[in-house]
Amino acid sequence: MLYPDFKDFAANIPSDGRLVGIDWGARRIGVAISDDRREFVFPREIVDSRRAPADSLVEELVKSEKIAGIVIGLPRYADGTDSATTRAAREFAEKISASVRVPVGFVDENLTSVEAEERQAATGKRQTTNDSIAAAIILENAIAMIKRLT
Repeated sequence: MLYPDFKDFAANIPSDGRLVGIDWGARRIGVAISDDRREFVFPREIVDSRRAPADSLVEELVKSEKIAGIVIGLPRYADGTDSATTRAAREFAEKISASVRVPVGFVDENLTSVEAEERQAATGKRQTTNDSIAAAIILENAIAMIKRLT
């Protein structure tokens, strides 16, 4: 089920179980997964949505990893208004929510890509996984918000 309001999402996910964070993009989708107790977040392989339908890959991930909920970063302009990318991310979420039986919610992803670049620069690693690092940041933010709300 899709929950556009994060408070509703937080109220409807199980108290434990893995969550998936998604940094949606037209070409690449960053993915991160938490542990069952939601103490740690692990970036995963980037999904190239040009090679395979991303919604199908997320559906497989939900089944194989026993996912309890999905958080999708919602890209907006700095003033909080929607863009074409915002609408595309919402459409992606609608596709996913129609094919899985776990709650799907949104978190504002403002500046997560910038933070992902800063994290990678601090480690000195190649900057090829920024999308999954951004997904991890989205998921970390969501977990912190869930803990505050419940």
